[in-house]
Amino acid sequence: MRASGADLHVLRDPTRGGLATTLNEIAKQSGVGMMLQEKALPVTPAVEAACEFLGLDPLYVANEGKLVAICAEQDAEKLLAAMQAHPLGANAAIIGAVHADEHHFVQMTTAFGGRRIVDWLSGEQLPRIC
Repeated sequence: MRASGADLHVLRDPTRGGLATTLNEIAKQSGVGMMLQEKALPVTPAVEAACEFLGLDPLYVANEGKLVAICAEQDAEKLLAAMQAHPLGANAAIIGAVHADEHHFVQMTTAFGGRRIVDWLSGEQLPRIC
């Protein structure tokens, strides 16, 4: 599929299960791995504060009205510019990259420089107790 001159591979709505579940589904279905950059995730301060207060991980919170778009690497900046040109895409961001991975892991480079697996959500997301 081509849009705005970009070679699109996947468009997905991350409402159900949030970004983490959506990316794990794509990775498994496509037979690839993904590496996210935590600092690049456009989580608003209000959402971050609410998740912290409720003990939720924003990666697993439903993202109604959002879009995950995966395109060829060489088209990423072009697609980003097209999305940001629309008022509803003003906060669009490149949050990671797809790579070969026989295990189909979705991982994230944390804000502290470490790495962690962004695993499937197991059951319902429940707030932290402590």
